[in-house]
Amino acid sequence: MPPFSSNVRDVTEQPKKDGEEQFEKLVAPQAAPRKFDVVYWNLLTFGYAHLTALYGIYLAFTVATWSTLIFHFTIFVMASIGVTAGAHRLWTHRAYKAKMPLQILLMVMNTFAFQNTVIDWVRDHRMHHRYSDTDADPHNATRGFFYSHIGWLLVRKHQEVKRRGKFVDMSDIYANPVLRFQRKYAIPFIGSVTFLLPTIIPMYFFGETLATAWSLTILRYVTNLHATFLVNSAAHLWGNKPYDVNIKPAQNLAVSLFAFGEGFHNYHHVFPWDYRTAELGNNALNWTTLFIDFFAWLGWAYDLKLASGEMIKSRSKRTGDGTNSWGFKR
Repeated sequence: MPPFSSNVRDVTEQPKKDGEEQFEKLVAPQAAPRKFDVVYWNLLTFGYAHLTALYGIYLAFTVATWSTLIFHFTIFVMASIGVTAGAHRLWTHRAYKAKMPLQILLMVMNTFAFQNTVIDWVRDHRMHHRYSDTDADPHNATRGFFYSHIGWLLVRKHQEVKRRGKFVDMSDIYANPVLRFQRKYAIPFIGSVTFLLPTIIPMYFFGETLATAWSLTILRYVTNLHATFLVNSAAHLWGNKPYDVNIKPAQNLAVSLFAFGEGFHNYHHVFPWDYRTAELGNNALNWTTLFIDFFAWLGWAYDLKLASGEMIKSRSKRTGDGTNSWGFKR
């Protein structure tokens, strides 16, 4: 059990997927031939961001102050947890509940990452789990590393994503005032939190030039993007499968380290409603779970859902590949 067990409860079954019967069943892995309609604005902005990030790496090793580097690393951590503990585990999977102060904190932390609004993020991720590794999955890993990593953001969404996405239940998300605020004021709020303030603060307090401050801001932003992208790509392509050998998601320790515990992906796709996204023994690489546990102790996070040890053992024995959660033979 986690160290703060009073707010934790076992869950024995997954929620039903309403509306799925309206469409023909897609069996993963599946990727039919398709035409790729390039979104040139995204291609331009991603290209600019990556070129600027490369320049930022040069500046980080040559002229940037240690204060600026520590500042941006702190934002990187906050942004990462805003995605993993907020958009992912809290709002997409409802793996735990959070009181209003924690929701506001997570929304602001998530805004540092700027992976569209939380509302957009949740819709895509619920589609990903419902139709994982098929054409209705926004970042279908069946199409390979590049597509699932970043390519899916450079082209128009597949028609299956558009068609089936209309039936994803988002009522809980649209009813959330914190997330409605983020979406309503997306341009000024995200622009200020993600880009403006992280650029101005190093200039004012640490004596950085505009070029250095801006380039380091973009470098941090791009690094956060790739931390999340690796979960969609590498964790669906490489690793062991101790819980279900029949699906693409795998346990990838390198991704878990970089993405704050999100790389235990075989476990997560078998038990998506478990707030840990991993067996408890993996917490050395699972900063997100430790973050949630801390706020559970504080009383801001509660009703933490987890799979029972017996359920995990039974599923692993029935469909796993014979390795343990770290990738070693049992």
